[in-house]
Amino acid sequence: MSEHYRKLEQMYLAAPVQNIYTGIDLKVFEGRAIVTLPVSAKFFHAGNSLHGSVYFRLLDDAAYFAVNSLITDVFMLTSSFQLDFLRPVTKGILRAEGKALHSGNKLFLAKSDLYDDRDRLVATGKGTFMRSNIGLNEIEGYAKIRS
Repeated sequence: MSEHYRKLEQMYLAAPVQNIYTGIDLKVFEGRAIVTLPVSAKFFHAGNSLHGSVYFRLLDDAAYFAVNSLITDVFMLTSSFQLDFLRPVTKGILRAEGKALHSGNKLFLAKSDLYDDRDRLVATGKGTFMRSNIGLNEIEGYAKIRS
């Protein structure tokens, strides 16, 4: 399975959206995933702290890859996601930890927690995920491990 995890990490980092999120990283384990991102002022709203879309991105990605770590044939899709903001963030490195909670035939449930670099919980999320019709091996970033 560790090759599957590495391929998921590679696929994640190869996605075009990563050009916006400089320094983002992903580590995948069985039923778990960790996403880290250095905070940058380019992610701030007018109140000079992290925009909620960045919280969502990290929480969703951590939960998503926790689920996709268990699925080796298809690309998963987020079907719903709920998040709770607990405190503003203005600096440091964020860490989102995702954990798969339930695997069904069609729907999968995962949760994630977002921490600042002082290990304080800054947001939580929970999502439902479903299988797509896209085979993982059809995705260029997943297909081959780069040397």
